Amino acid sequence: MSAAGERGRYGEAAFRPEQPGEGERVDFGALAYDDVTLARLRALGAGPGWRCLDVGAGTGTVARRLLTEAAVTSVLAVDRDVRFLAARPLPGLRVREADITAAPDLGGRFHLVHARFVLMHLPEYGRLVTDLAGLLAPGGVLVLGDAVDLTSDRTPATPYTTAMRAMWQGLRAAIGTDVSRVVSYPHLLRRAGLTGVAAEIHVPPLLPGSPVNRFWADTWQRSRSAMAATGLIDEAGIDAALAYLDSGVCTDLSAGLLTAWGRRPG
Repeated sequence: MSAAGERGRYGEAAFRPEQPGEGERVDFGALAYDDVTLARLRALGAGPGWRCLDVGAGTGTVARRLLTEAAVTSVLAVDRDVRFLAARPLPGLRVREADITAAPDLGGRFHLVHARFVLMHLPEYGRLVTDLAGLLAPGGVLVLGDAVDLTSDRTPATPYTTAMRAMWQGLRAAIGTDVSRVVSYPHLLRRAGLTGVAAEIHVPPLLPGSPVNRFWADTWQRSRSAMAATGLIDEAGIDAALAYLDSGVCTDLSAGLLTAWGRRPG
């Protein structure tokens, strides 16, 4: 396992955007989780007149749906690599290549700041919650979504649970991913001075050929070396987990999406 100082970063040590099929892998995750994300953003008021910031926007599916379905006025989509965003322009969508951990000047404040599957990969997550809250206009809302692992010591041992535990442990060693801290997000939002803080979890079903199944299969393929380095699984075990995932007999729980939000007073 890598020492903390030897870790890479998301997009460098794992899930490199130049890898063939990486955009499609991210889009499978969007198909699995976008509906529940958009429903929550709209329930919180996202709509005409709103100026929005989407952090770690990936391929831009949330940003585009905010414009086309919620009819927000503008979305600034920020990512460390914007190749997928730049390839799909849309009126009202602005694209900015930036590292959010460096606190870039993003040109003002926003009615909505949204980050999904971002902070779980960053050791500065606590500071970033405060930084992102500081980008809100009065009355604006910060929405954070990240994965929560639903396996436990009491979960039956299956090829799926073995692969997921190896994946989380391998990614933590390789790039610092830590989903155990995600449950602290409501507390961090309150500590950042936000009000009306609440949270919910969505767990998509694992069904053969479904977007979430294809997302996890592609994720395991791209993190094979990190998974094997844990000693919890070998190449044959990963192959067995891939076959089990789409076997029709998998009755395990996917990692859930925990979405937490809070509003800036005023």
